[in-house]
Formats: sequence, structure tokens, C-alpha cells
Amino acid sequence: MAVYVYSITGAAHPCRLDGLTGVGAEPAPLRTVTAGGLRAVVQDVDEEIRAKRRDLTAHQEVQERLMADGTVLPLQFGYTAHDDQAVADVLEQGADGYREALERLEGCAEYHVRASQHEEGLLREILDDSPRARRLNDRIKEGDQDPRLPLQLGELVAGEVRSRQEALAAGLVQALIPFARDHTVRAPADGDIVNLSLLVEREREDELARAEASLAEQVHGVAFRFAGPLPPYSFV
Repeated sequence: MAVYVYSITGAAHPCRLDGLTGVGAEPAPLRTVTAGGLRAVVQDVDEEIRAKRRDLTAHQEVQERLMADGTVLPLQFGYTAHDDQAVADVLEQGADGYREALERLEGCAEYHVRASQHEEGLLREILDDSPRARRLNDRIKEGDQDPRLPLQLGELVAGEVRSRQEALAAGLVQALIPFARDHTVRAPADGDIVNLSLLVEREREDELARAEASLAEQVHGVAFRFAGPLPPYSFV
């Protein structure tokens, strides 16, 4: 038996847990542990909790319910403690830091921004803009058998792609961070050029939405993926 921990809230948070189903094959009721002027939302578990879709969804639904009623420090999926006393001890020992974090996140939600660029159009642009790249490409097309040509062209184009994408990504990030209280830039993956998390005050969410829509219209050849409002995992 262990205690699965979802979130930490202030002691005044209503923690409405009715109707929520927790993680596990036969979920135990959700409840709270209170200590240090804080609450932890927890659930007893008697099995190893794995990242199955149903359990990930249950974890997220708890965070969203709590976030609808106030500020929360959401824990990532999978955190457990030995028992209630272990949870209470952590709340007591870290009370000042948790309260500071709750104050920093008050009235905010997280938004994710990811962007990818259509490389075919970028490659055409590089060939149009770079006389050297164009000459190398023309020589290859004309049947020049020099084995160095494809390597030279590949290195030149790869450098240009990297440089242009980094500059574009920096510009996109700078266009969006003024709407956030805080932000985190992570290394892009899976072909993306931007992987950005924004901590946005609720009263500025409409401004952010308009800025995102404007970017999507103005920046051609870039596909944006926006997600939010989300629990502020990236800022806990």
C-alpha cells in the first residue's frame, strides 16, 4: 500500500473531489492530507501505477478540476509516498517554498507553443538566395561527377537551414513571451523548431490567443500547434 500524490494546494482551496475517478484498476477515493498550511490531494494505491492512457487521463482530470477552483502545484504523473505521514512531513518541511510557488502561479495557466517549418519551401528559398548553393546544385544537375559536390551542397544547405530556423524560432519566442509572466524554452524535437511553455495570467489569455492567430497568419511556411490552458507543470 502506498499513497499516490496528485497536487499541492493552499489550505483554503476547496479541493472539490466529488465525481472524480483516480488512477489504478480499482481506484480508491481521492482525499487530502493537510499540514503546514497546505493540502496535498492523494489516493491510496495498492499496485504499481503505470502510464496507461486511462490513468494519465484520470491524473489530468484531477489537475483540471483543482485548477478550475484555485491555484495548484501539479505533480507529474507517478509520484507516490509511503503513507500520509510522509506526505505531511514533506508539506511541513517545504511549506515556505510551496507557498512561494503557489503565489508565483496564482491566477495563471500554462500554454504550450510548438512550431514546425515546411522544409521544401525553405530549401527552395536557400537555393534562390545563395549563389554558391545554386551553382553547386546546377553542376550536379548538369551531370558533374565530382564526388565532393553533393557533400559541399549538403553542408552548405544544412548550415543555412540551421541558421535560418534558429533565427526564426528566436523571433517567434520573442513575439510571444511578452504575454507571459514566465516562460521556458526547451530543445525542439520531432522536426519542430519551437518548443515553448508560457505561464500566462488568465486575464491575458485573450491577448495571447490574438497574438498566436496573428503569427499563424503572418509567418508563411510554419505550422503552429497551440495547447492550453493547462496545469502549470513546467513552472513547478
